[in-house]
Amino acid sequence: MSLLEIRGATLAFGERVLWSDFNLSVAPGEFVALIGANGSGKSMLLKSIIGSQKLTAGTIEFLGQGPGVNNQQLGYVPQHRTSDLGLPLLVKDLVRFGLDGHRYAFTRVSEAATLVDAALREVDANHLSHKAVGSLSGGEMQRVRVAQAIISGPRLLLADEPLSALDLNHQQRISELIANQRKQLDSAVIFVTHDLNPIIDYVDRVVYLAQGKHSIGTPDEVMRSDVLSELYGTAIDVVRNQGRIVVLGAHDHQHHNDEEWK
Repeated sequence: MSLLEIRGATLAFGERVLWSDFNLSVAPGEFVALIGANGSGKSMLLKSIIGSQKLTAGTIEFLGQGPGVNNQQLGYVPQHRTSDLGLPLLVKDLVRFGLDGHRYAFTRVSEAATLVDAALREVDANHLSHKAVGSLSGGEMQRVRVAQAIISGPRLLLADEPLSALDLNHQQRISELIANQRKQLDSAVIFVTHDLNPIIDYVDRVVYLAQGKHSIGTPDEVMRSDVLSELYGTAIDVVRNQGRIVVLGAHDHQHHNDEEWK
């Protein structure tokens, strides 16, 4: 049984169609990479799953119900925003919101403190526990957001560019953490990224969005010159070198940022 079912989904803003007739079924244990040009609707897809963005057409079901109903079973890492750094909270309090911020009954203080401590340790941020959120660097904030998203052991983790602002060491650590937790919990991950290489060893399928179209398949099926050239409507070269995938030409067509369509 799948955790997430998206059927015939279309999202449009006026005459601009971000994606249409989009179908995706995500099973427990799957790691799905979501890639595409800026403005292709990657963040909007995650927000549609959460229920904060209404579809133009089609349906989304998570755990058999519509968007927003089972969000307590979702983990969400939003894109890094400088406005996050103005939050008047301590790091440990922000992370705890991921544990019981969505429910009326709160976890016992001692149990919550243990879980917060463990989540921060997982992302190498335990030393930040008593720091003010506003004092964090961009990379520190990203790690804290990941801790907040994983603390409740979600059935589905939606990660919107969680590796941004992180150095290579922490990119590897966070990627491995998310992949391992997915296996331990038999949960699923939808991971937005501009660069597939840091997570390539964990990815089961790629969803590539571009020019209002999409392609879904294994990395070998999607990350090909002919497939991406068809999506973009122009020549795109996909080069593989020493295990890395490099896409040449796509950057010329990244005219818009997703933020413009939120």
